[in-house]
Amino acid sequence: MKLAPVPAFPIPTAAEDLPTKKLKVPPGFKVETWASGILDARDLRQGDKGNIFVSTLFVGNKVYVLPEKAVDGKRVPKVIIDKTPYPTGIEFYKGSLFFATNKKIVRYDNVEDKLDNLGEPSAVLTDKLPGGDDHSWKYLRVHDNKLYYNIGAPCNICDPGDFAKIYRMNFDGSGVETIAAGVRNTVGFDFDPKTGDLWFTNNGRDWLSEEIPNDTLNHVKQPGKEHYGFPFCHQGDLPDPEFGWGRSCDEFTKPVALLGPHAGTLGMTFYNGKMFPKKYQGAMFIAKHGPWNRTKKYNGVFVAWPDGKGGAKVEPFMTGFVENNQYLGRPVDFLVLKDGSLLVSDDHAGAIYRISYAGK
Repeated sequence: MKLAPVPAFPIPTAAEDLPTKKLKVPPGFKVETWASGILDARDLRQGDKGNIFVSTLFVGNKVYVLPEKAVDGKRVPKVIIDKTPYPTGIEFYKGSLFFATNKKIVRYDNVEDKLDNLGEPSAVLTDKLPGGDDHSWKYLRVHDNKLYYNIGAPCNICDPGDFAKIYRMNFDGSGVETIAAGVRNTVGFDFDPKTGDLWFTNNGRDWLSEEIPNDTLNHVKQPGKEHYGFPFCHQGDLPDPEFGWGRSCDEFTKPVALLGPHAGTLGMTFYNGKMFPKKYQGAMFIAKHGPWNRTKKYNGVFVAWPDGKGGAKVEPFMTGFVENNQYLGRPVDFLVLKDGSLLVSDDHAGAIYRISYAGK
């Protein structure tokens, strides 16, 4: 208990006070404020008509929509879902907005024609999610006409039962399947546009040490057949002091990369645009939200590439969110726009940044 939590509550920061000018990116890239005043901005998805959907978590309790094009130089967020606990999971596919709380997943059809009043959901895919507080918020992706979602462990460390897994279902809620087990808490995953393989980030357990275990980046090669270690083994090589007795880390699928202790690794998106240099096309952008209970703070946007040997190379891409061991911002999720630029949400400062590339 010597690791005292340091609160960092979301604050909707005024545009002129955002840390945008302090954010550092590689040569040739540019960071600008795309939108501000968006309390608790989390996941990002784009509709067919250009609307940007933004979810929130503990503080916001709402889902916003913003126009892709600014009006009089501004983008004013419009609330389309309000006063809803844990409204984090969103995904847009063929006119429909999939929306998940910690208790249910619903679908709104033709959502961009009903932004003034969504009304009741077109379908309830499930209302039997376990709920709770620990790691219960959702992250959604659509792939091959299936909806993928996570159920995190209901604890820091415990026997999770049917929790700590990535699942998928049909768009009507039928055909639920387990895709990956032993996943403590993933709130960031995406599919390789070349192979279709699922990759995901995973948050390591707390209260073991300031320096271990690491968050991880993982690659699903055999959907439904792999276990990633929780609660028996952490970071691929660290048996849990309680649940690891009598078990070997060799029983479980190893991570492809370690992402740092208590990094709070969240969104992960494959870059499928053309604006960035070829080096980045097909790479994974990863958001490290930053530790909530570690003495020394760190975070930022990182980029990862498979190394061809079963692992991945990871390097920093956007830094500058921490000053004097205090958070100026905390990145969460990404969206590749049609022009190839990259949006990054920041729930701490209530902002969305745009990263573009113009060359050296």
